[in-house]
Amino acid sequence: MTQNAVKSLADSPAYNYCALPLAVYACRPDQSRGRLIEEPESKYRTPFQRDRDRIIHSTAFRRLKSKTQVFVYHEGDHYRTRLSHTIEVAQIARSLARALLVNEDLAEAGALAHDLGHTPFAHMGEEALQKCMDHLGGFDHNDQSLRILTTLERKYPKWNGLNLTWETLEAVAKHNGPKLRKNQKPDRSVLPAELYDLAQRVDLKLDQQASVEAQIAALADDIAYNNHDVEDGIRAGFFTIDELCAMPLLGESIAEIRKTYPDIADDILISEMIRDMIGRMVQDVLGETRARLQALNPQSADDVRAAAKPVVAFSPSMKKSVDELRSFLFARMYRHYTLERIWIKVEKIIPDLFHAFMRKHTILPDHWQRRVEAAGGLTNDQARARIICDYIAGMTDRYAIREHEKIFDLYWDLK
Repeated sequence: MTQNAVKSLADSPAYNYCALPLAVYACRPDQSRGRLIEEPESKYRTPFQRDRDRIIHSTAFRRLKSKTQVFVYHEGDHYRTRLSHTIEVAQIARSLARALLVNEDLAEAGALAHDLGHTPFAHMGEEALQKCMDHLGGFDHNDQSLRILTTLERKYPKWNGLNLTWETLEAVAKHNGPKLRKNQKPDRSVLPAELYDLAQRVDLKLDQQASVEAQIAALADDIAYNNHDVEDGIRAGFFTIDELCAMPLLGESIAEIRKTYPDIADDILISEMIRDMIGRMVQDVLGETRARLQALNPQSADDVRAAAKPVVAFSPSMKKSVDELRSFLFARMYRHYTLERIWIKVEKIIPDLFHAFMRKHTILPDHWQRRVEAAGGLTNDQARARIICDYIAGMTDRYAIREHEKIFDLYWDLK
């Protein structure tokens, strides 16, 4: 590239180019539907790069480092946290996006944002908070991720939230697929609270499929957690390598590794198996997705959205194996007695905090008191509950435990 060409590229708006050629069905940054609030774009970064960077620099993203994936933070230094899980999802999403010639930055942004709304104590905390919010507007961690991105993050003088592009918001909103039936109108009875409010501001095509990039982020999530939960479960002693061999997919991988490395140590064997399994799943998704794309022959990102089913998917045989693995993990890991004991504590910590704050909002930190008052929460239970829900959902495991101790421990630390 000549010096003049370099200068010309540097002077052009970033949204006019991408690092790699994109397929016709990819989301192009120069064709983005824009942001909720119009703002000048960066000269050096595409809109989707800016979305990714804004997510990484958000307060909610940093808090993921002390939020549970499966094990509470103090159980051990080597278990996944919500942050390390998110980073692994983003890595797999980028690999899939590059192989399929779609926008890596958008796939990564969707991956990085997908769990921002998770409560402390993982799904145990989410279930406890859902019970608290029953009849008060409900709670869903995917919807809370949207609320963080559009409302709760406060870093800009002109707006609340991160003011992300339509495409990144779509990826978060449709992380689990379309939210409405074909041609169904948004309704409070079928949409969670934040998504319904957002749907009044912008049409996210909630009755259609998500983009290829968004579908990639969702499936990368499945690949990541199914594999790293196996590794963490082995480390915790919840099951053995021999028990994993009973599942054909894992058993085949373990047998091949042992044949290649007869004297391999168990810890290295597990690492090698996880690498192999992730590779097998990625390869399977690429094969199935390319076949579906060939059959659909989409000529634009909107053609993908209009499809009758997702284009990014496991093959039927791999899906059967993944479902078998999920069932094994549910029975042997997620319902292990040591985690059930933690659930007993979570069932007390989350509701205790929620009901205490509902009874007396003046025990909240000052700025959260002001949010309750600004939202009309002094006279409206649902408005007060939503702000308190925001506060609790944003807590790390450590912070939730400490808040509970400060309020309910009858004995002060007088040292």
